[in-house]
Amino acid sequence: MNTLEQFKQLGLSDNLLKCLKEKGFEVPSPIQVKTIPIILNGENDLVGQAQTGTGKTAAFGLPILDLIEEKSKTVQVIILAPTRELAVQISEELNSFRGTKKIHIVPIYGGQSIEQQLRKLAQGVDVVVGTPGRVLDLLHRKALKLDAINYLVLDEADEMLNMGFIDDIEEILKTTNRNKRTFMFCATMPHEILNLAKKYMGDYEFIKIESQQQTTDLTDQIYFEVEESDKFEALNRIIDFEIDFYGLIFCRTKLDVDNITSRLVDRGYDADCIHGDITQTQREKVLAKFKNRKVNILVATDVAARGIDIQNLTHVINYSLPQDAESYVHRVGRTGRAGNEGTAITFVTRKENRSMMQIQKQSKTDIRKGKIPAVKEIINIKKQWIKNELANLASEELEKIYHTLAKDLLLEHEPDEVLAALLKYTFHDELDASNYKEISDTRPAEIRGQTRLFIAKGRKDGMTKRSIVQLIVKKAKTYENKINDVQVFDTYSFITVPFQEAEIILHVFQKENPHKRSIIEKAGDRKN
Repeated sequence: MNTLEQFKQLGLSDNLLKCLKEKGFEVPSPIQVKTIPIILNGENDLVGQAQTGTGKTAAFGLPILDLIEEKSKTVQVIILAPTRELAVQISEELNSFRGTKKIHIVPIYGGQSIEQQLRKLAQGVDVVVGTPGRVLDLLHRKALKLDAINYLVLDEADEMLNMGFIDDIEEILKTTNRNKRTFMFCATMPHEILNLAKKYMGDYEFIKIESQQQTTDLTDQIYFEVEESDKFEALNRIIDFEIDFYGLIFCRTKLDVDNITSRLVDRGYDADCIHGDITQTQREKVLAKFKNRKVNILVATDVAARGIDIQNLTHVINYSLPQDAESYVHRVGRTGRAGNEGTAITFVTRKENRSMMQIQKQSKTDIRKGKIPAVKEIINIKKQWIKNELANLASEELEKIYHTLAKDLLLEHEPDEVLAALLKYTFHDELDASNYKEISDTRPAEIRGQTRLFIAKGRKDGMTKRSIVQLIVKKAKTYENKINDVQVFDTYSFITVPFQEAEIILHVFQKENPHKRSIIEKAGDRKN
């Protein structure tokens, strides 16, 4: 049975099947096999339990896209996600699936201009993918109405619970109509989730995909802290350090894919790329070259690489940090297959450290910090490779012309001089250390422009990590992603922020009560 037939048997339309074929999907995942027919052909609600990285977005997205009407100018579907990154990813993936169907899908989340989102909603939207806070804000403004929706999806419901969104979700659910269908997906099933299902869902079917190891034991997972400007140099070193490199390199945008591929080819590597702008014919040709190892480096976006199955990869490199744990698992799972060892490498800039730790936590895997190979190490590897290649060649029977030329040279020069000259002539570029540029050292947080702040409130004051962040964001008008390493104790808490943000926060809280001691001070300045 071919791939197209497997998806066709799930009941999907020809329009979606064409999209799946163009995107290169090969087999439906277990969650897709169980979920798609229930949503397409049933009437009940659904609770699905499956770990991150199992294809949940396509599991609920594909059948919903088939079921909704075109050009309705009314919100038919609301999808709630815990983070803006996931909301954007779901929106992009659904847009890539809709094919010729004329439906309008938009993400809404905090941190983006609310005026821009208001304009989009006013123009008419079929599917809204949003974070609970911003969705609630738009409901309060009466810019978003959910009283006529057909479908509501809670994606990563357990994560939204952990992040303190349960009250927001309940308030949103109260604004929706009773005859909608609700689909809830999560990796774990805490009792609060089941209570939510009992309270707000009708008769629902429960499906569970048994947990499997998300990333193979045969995959060595490493992350490198590197400046954005040094990423390409780091990539060159990793490729050169592995003599038989055969890998996938993931970038976030099509522009990045084209740029990295062009620079690799200019440096003499056998590289090619796939992304959403290339035709299906081009895609098939590129994948065939890569599978046959006519090129050993393939640069791709997440969407373009979804569903392809390539064996024996030595490396998967996240040139751009994945948007979330699900994307990370999809990428990393492509190496270490069929009993072969593989390496997954992720480049992380300073500002992405927090996101990297979140990915590690959610994917429940050990990602160790590594050190980019030094130039001396790479040159030594190449020297050994040259020795092995020459030794293998010397053991073969060579044509007479080479023996004759060798004897003539040895009559005129010393053997080591002749061999050295030949090595320089043949391998000069390979052994030239000047081909590699210096890579900046990444410094510890305490000396790279970060300040640790003390907050005179803790658990006994009803504070949580989320409420601490919300307090700072609300009063100091800063961004959540600036606040790192939040620690909450019984009577006090700590946060780490950039120097500039720290000065703003300190000024705002001191100004609030100028005649009293501020509840926020620099950690080193706090005295009892």
